[in-house]
Amino acid sequence: MRLFPRSIQRLKLPESSISYYPGFFTTEEADHYLRKFMTDVLWQQDDITVFGKAYPQPRLTALYANNENSYSYSNVVMEPHPFTEELYNIKQRLKEVTPADFTTCLLNLYRDGQDSNGWHADDEKELGDNPVIASVSFGQERFFHLRHKWDKSLKHKILLEHGSLLLMAGETQHYWQHQIPKTSQAVRERINLTFRVIQ
Repeated sequence: MRLFPRSIQRLKLPESSISYYPGFFTTEEADHYLRKFMTDVLWQQDDITVFGKAYPQPRLTALYANNENSYSYSNVVMEPHPFTEELYNIKQRLKEVTPADFTTCLLNLYRDGQDSNGWHADDEKELGDNPVIASVSFGQERFFHLRHKWDKSLKHKILLEHGSLLLMAGETQHYWQHQIPKTSQAVRERINLTFRVIQ
């Protein structure tokens, strides 16, 4: 196990277990992974259906896994590519902070401030009852918004930095939604890796 100084921020939100690790990867490591994923990942842009009309999803995505299980969300069905060496190495690094044995990684590429991800919870049935979601960020920092599903007065936002890890576990997906909103600021590309278990 690698030893290095690292702070942990545990979000004090009810009915949740959310931890933020800034600098989980060194700047050198994060820069390397950003370059590799920008050029080597098999990105795609799927259509999503909103009120019966199809729209291009406002970001690019890719699915990788160590099995052949597909992943479905928002009427999109994705078939996985095999884990790359880089994704496998990151998966192994995550064992430093969670016992979850991740099988699958959904990657998102936010090309600019108009790329976004709307309010949702990672609560698809193939993820299990209390899924562990490890969200790794490379590139442009973006705000990550959280809101309680029923008590809309409960909300929080956190800036996800280059090389950071956000870990969501326990009952979080039952009670909380999250999003990456659009921004009018001029921003560079951001790549987000969300590791999960799909049996």
